[in-house]
Amino acid sequence: QVQLVESGGGLVQAGGSLRLSCAASGRAFSSYAMGWFRQAPGKEREFVAAKSWSAGRISYADSVKGRFTISRDNAKNTVFLQMNSLKPEDTAVYYCAARGSASGRLDIVSVYDYWGQGTQVTVSS
Repeated sequence: QVQLVESGGGLVQAGGSLRLSCAASGRAFSSYAMGWFRQAPGKEREFVAAKSWSAGRISYADSVKGRFTISRDNAKNTVFLQMNSLKPEDTAVYYCAARGSASGRLDIVSVYDYWGQGTQVTVSS
C-alpha cells in the first residue's frame, strides 16, 4: 500500500512559479512510476507529467513541455513538480499518482494504482 500527500499549491500570478511536492509512504517507493495529473472545474482529469526512474522513461503533456519538470528525492520519498512560467490555463487541482509497473503508458489515469488528495493551483492573469 502507498499513501500519497500533495502540498505546495497556492495562488500565483501569471508568469510565476510553484513547486508541488508529493510525499509517499510505503515500501519500494523507488520502484514506482510517478505521475502528475490535473483537473480543472468541469473538465476531466488530464495528464501533466510522469516518470519511471527504473525504466528511464519520462513524459510531459505538450501544454507543459519546457515549463514543468518532474523530479524525485528518494531519500525523502518525495516527488516534485516544478512549475515555471505559469499561465491562467494551468489553474486546476493537481494530483500525484503512483504506479507499481514501470512498463506501458504513463499518461492515462486508469493505469495508476494510488492517488493523492490533490492540491489547488490558481494562476491569476
